[in-house]
Amino acid sequence: MDDLLVMLRAGLPAEAVLTDPDVTASYANDMASFCDAGTPAVVVLPRDVEQVRHVMRTASALGVPVVPQGARTGLSGAANASDGCIVLSLIRMDRILEVNAADRIAVVEPGVVNADLSRAVGERGLYYPPDPSSWETCTIGGNIGTASGGLCCVKYGVTAEYVLGLDVVLADGRLLSTGRRTAKGVAGYDLTRLFVGSEGSLGIVVKAVLGLRPKPPRQLVLAAEFDSVAAACDAVVRIMEGGHTPSMLELMDRTTVHAVNAMANMGLPETTEALLLCAFDTPDPASDLAAVGALCEQAGATTVVPADDESESELLLQARRLSLPALEAVRGVTMIDDVCVPRTRLAEMLNGTAAIADKYDLTIGVVAHAGDGNTHPTVCFDANDPDESRRARESFDEIMALGLDLGGTITGEHGVGVLKKDWLARELGPVALELHRGIKQTFDPQGILNPGKLF
Repeated sequence: MDDLLVMLRAGLPAEAVLTDPDVTASYANDMASFCDAGTPAVVVLPRDVEQVRHVMRTASALGVPVVPQGARTGLSGAANASDGCIVLSLIRMDRILEVNAADRIAVVEPGVVNADLSRAVGERGLYYPPDPSSWETCTIGGNIGTASGGLCCVKYGVTAEYVLGLDVVLADGRLLSTGRRTAKGVAGYDLTRLFVGSEGSLGIVVKAVLGLRPKPPRQLVLAAEFDSVAAACDAVVRIMEGGHTPSMLELMDRTTVHAVNAMANMGLPETTEALLLCAFDTPDPASDLAAVGALCEQAGATTVVPADDESESELLLQARRLSLPALEAVRGVTMIDDVCVPRTRLAEMLNGTAAIADKYDLTIGVVAHAGDGNTHPTVCFDANDPDESRRARESFDEIMALGLDLGGTITGEHGVGVLKKDWLARELGPVALELHRGIKQTFDPQGILNPGKLF
């Protein structure tokens, strides 16, 4: 410990090295439930690339594990500390270095908050689409680490599709540049994509070149009520089969609707079994919403209400963004699943989840990025009740097994972290897992980067 602190302080300002146990303990974990966290030896908050390189050279020389962190809004334990580690918090590296309208790129440091970037490029008539629910607080580095998504994925895709190039500090302190600033390029293996979603296990992202789009028109939202989940999911299939490209296509089940009303008095229809929200940011969104509204009615919607203006649309979007906080308020703690299935199996996923909730006598609300089949079954439980906590964990595992049985994946955007390690092995299989471990060995032969995560 003494050697570690002496070496760290030799290349870092005093205020960048935190050792107070009460302070370091506050950096021990992210927002995931049921994920063990260790006690960090020290927390380091660098402000530039050379300071990060110094940390990694020190860690490599001493064989000390390093856990990179952003805003710790993650939901899989990927940012949880391990015993005796260096927590490397990148939140002070928060500069937007460049916004280039002609090349449609932004160059940013990892600690830039997603919403801050969106606003900055918006002032230039540009748009950075990935918008996780925690976009007001989560950082670009964390988004890259977990390959996060958001409400707009159905039209615009996820973080990986906007990361053009990276500067990465490797485990031994070397600086690697990957990717490009150009609109296209296929020189060599795509190392950029390899780092996206690697959860800090291969290197520390210290700069990112991000693709941008022209700023779209303001979107209008339609709300459709259904008396069954099956009817709502049928509407989703009809919309996508019809060739429509909504900017958002979200589903809230009855449990979620009730939770949002209880928390925020939103006035959502509590008689509905499923509420579908569809948005378009096209030049004529009213026409697109009318076409989708007709498809919803054909699928059995009991009520279809298109928003008249942007303020009504924003109210519906706010209801959707409140879903997870509202479900957390039901029992005090939630365990949020992140299972993505083919759109055609969406109804089976939601109905199967409801059966699991009945089996374990638990409240499980489901909110979904329905347009891309990404469901968030959210188990509500009392963490102070051992039996309820046990049932919550068992139900979580059954939900993930259901997703795999339906041809899906254990995570669409939250990552693996600690929470889903065993399930990743099941999804990948032994051959793919062996190759993953071989890649990890190549980039991190000492195994010091975010140990105990992924596999």
